Amino acid sequence: MPQGAAQVYAVAMSEPIVILTEEPLGPDDRVNIAKLVDGGDSPLVVLVPANTERHLLVDFLENLSLLEIAKAFRDLLAEAPDPQSERAQAAETLSASLGALDGLGGGVTGEIVDGGAVAGLVSKVKALNAAQAVVVTRPHAIADTFHTDWANKAQDQLGLPVLHLYAGSGFIGDS
Repeated sequence: MPQGAAQVYAVAMSEPIVILTEEPLGPDDRVNIAKLVDGGDSPLVVLVPANTERHLLVDFLENLSLLEIAKAFRDLLAEAPDPQSERAQAAETLSASLGALDGLGGGVTGEIVDGGAVAGLVSKVKALNAAQAVVVTRPHAIADTFHTDWANKAQDQLGLPVLHLYAGSGFIGDS
């Protein structure tokens, strides 16, 4: 292989991977992300939204589809969450996620995203000229079925494939 080709390959291997998650990443997620890094030195950037901006009707139908009837009505009748408690929960999710990915790739950094989760992911991918975007969520039957999940929205805006992983599992969402 010519020397120039090896240099291009080395640069490509160290391009950032941006990960948007709504759940604290754990050991199973680490295994999945380690497969993406594949021993390379790509820096990992973890984004956690301060507010997941879920849609009330979609959440209600989601809970019903999972036969979580009590939770569906409890969430429907609940007051809007306090922004400070949402931000504190996002900080805990970020801390746990950074700890779970510690030592992978070329280092792990993260931040809390204010505003829309997808907008934050798209902005960070573009700013870093990231090679890959990953979305880690729990399954959302309605959003996943109708392709309105974060991964599909981000993919539409970025024009590049966005990997959608389900938190705590080896399952890949359809994006």
